[in-house]
Amino acid sequence: MYPDWLRLPIPSVSIPHRERARERQNQLTKPPGSLGILEELAVRAAGWLASDRPQLERVRIVVFAGDHGIAAHGVSAFPQAVTLEMVRNFARGGAAICVLAQETGAELEVVDAGVVNHPGQLPGVVSARVAPGTADFRSAPAMTHAQFHAALALGREAVQRGLDKGVQLFVGGEMGIGNTTAASAVGSVLTGVPPESMVGPGTGLDREGIEKKSKAIVEALAFHHLSKEDPLEVMRCLGGLEMAALTGFYLAAAQAGVASLIDGFIAASAALTALRMQPEIHPWLLFAHMSKEPGHVALMQAANVAPVLSLGMRLGEASGAATLLPILKVACALHNRMATFQEASVSGKL
Repeated sequence: MYPDWLRLPIPSVSIPHRERARERQNQLTKPPGSLGILEELAVRAAGWLASDRPQLERVRIVVFAGDHGIAAHGVSAFPQAVTLEMVRNFARGGAAICVLAQETGAELEVVDAGVVNHPGQLPGVVSARVAPGTADFRSAPAMTHAQFHAALALGREAVQRGLDKGVQLFVGGEMGIGNTTAASAVGSVLTGVPPESMVGPGTGLDREGIEKKSKAIVEALAFHHLSKEDPLEVMRCLGGLEMAALTGFYLAAAQAGVASLIDGFIAASAALTALRMQPEIHPWLLFAHMSKEPGHVALMQAANVAPVLSLGMRLGEASGAATLLPILKVACALHNRMATFQEASVSGKL
């Protein structure tokens, strides 16, 4: 039923390079473990890049945009028109992720996976529209099988464009009014956590809005009768075009032996879908930050990961993951350029 490429084998990260990196960390002029998570980040980068001196010089951020039929149910504090307006803002360089990409030296690509209204040709925006948004998942699958397969392929195509440029690390992001509702619905099925515990304020809903959001998900789950054993069908019926593209993106990147930074709540729902499809991608994913959305905790527990940062963010568009990039680069610089005890003629531990 699903494209064969989704099950392509996943290469292993370089265990010898990870082991040598860990040995080097223990020889650097510091007490072992004193640099905390920075040490583990350097070790992971060494494994990803198969390098004793890992450097992340070519990073690409890809933000997928798409609209959601469920938005008509009033599940967002912002109107659906904001998706299109934000795509235009990306093209102008005015969004948070644009600033973060500039500051971190990362390339930025935006992919229109299915915004309701066609934005036209915009600089830096790949027009790859699968459909003008998804269906209202309360009473129909969000995507047809053909639409879902096409959206998954968008992620793979974005990875290939990056590979052609020699990208060493991918960062995925999303934009779509209504997608915290979709992510909550997907997450509820994949984790078994009730919708009322998954749902949060999203773009800033009040208590009444959160209850409406939860009710919409309850209705959808009663209609579809989905199982966590079929994660792709869960994503097809409840997710979004941009979320499906992210799922394909994470799978294709891991298949190519390139790591991905996972952003917040919506990105994590796509990453968990990909993980359930291919558990072997786990070492190629680094979950960057803990979102303010309450359901993110359940997703992280289901993925068996602990995000690196916790900054109270809930913006999406890869902003949290991009914020981790300077820390990753610092971790690699410390690993590569600090002296060992022997090199510095410093006495080691007794």
